[in-house]
Amino acid sequence: MTTSITVTAISSMATRAVLAELAAAFERHFGIGLQVESVGGVDAARRVAAGEVFDLVFLAADAIDKLIAGGHLVAGSRTDLMRSPVAVAVKAGSPRPDLSSEESLRRAVQAAPTIGYSTGPSGTHLVQLFERWGLAESLKPRTVQAPPGVPVARLVVEGQVALGFQQLSELMNVAGVEVAGLLPGAAQFITTFSAGLGNRRPPASQAAARAALAFMATNEATDIKRRHGMEPA
Repeated sequence: MTTSITVTAISSMATRAVLAELAAAFERHFGIGLQVESVGGVDAARRVAAGEVFDLVFLAADAIDKLIAGGHLVAGSRTDLMRSPVAVAVKAGSPRPDLSSEESLRRAVQAAPTIGYSTGPSGTHLVQLFERWGLAESLKPRTVQAPPGVPVARLVVEGQVALGFQQLSELMNVAGVEVAGLLPGAAQFITTFSAGLGNRRPPASQAAARAALAFMATNEATDIKRRHGMEPA
């Protein structure tokens, strides 16, 4: 079908690339535009909570739950879409750390002159991991938190950090960056990214948004998710 409706959406940076490809495929099949603005996840949640209206909101599952609980998204509309692991990156050409076990990861972190992480779920997990190891205080002088909307990969490329931790999807296929591997074993953290339907939208817009979510559960969408380092939820 062809329609003049364009679905408006906001997302965190972690899903920017995969949503861009999903949106293009959805428009190609259904003739419905899906326009996604990708910003820092904290900023996206703040804007929706402040009353900014979108047809769809794509964020980590817990952030979607909070927005639904606050009445900012349609009750019961959370749709889990994809699961994303945390990876470690180094500047291209640099030695890769041993990530074969949690203990080897801990040694690599202790040896790194600088460590970068995000304001998103992966960054929160990393801080908690350092606390579990008893290293939070000793590592503080060597850690750099990327500002909201700034990818950790940029810090790695610019030489601001030696080790970068973020969602695999945000570290893949970035010029000047090499993915050293995923966090091993119990050190790993999987983020589920979900969607929620926006409030105060006309029926036609909500129908188009629901069609977009239905497409994101298809086999074609699964292939797209996997190309971006994610698994279907």
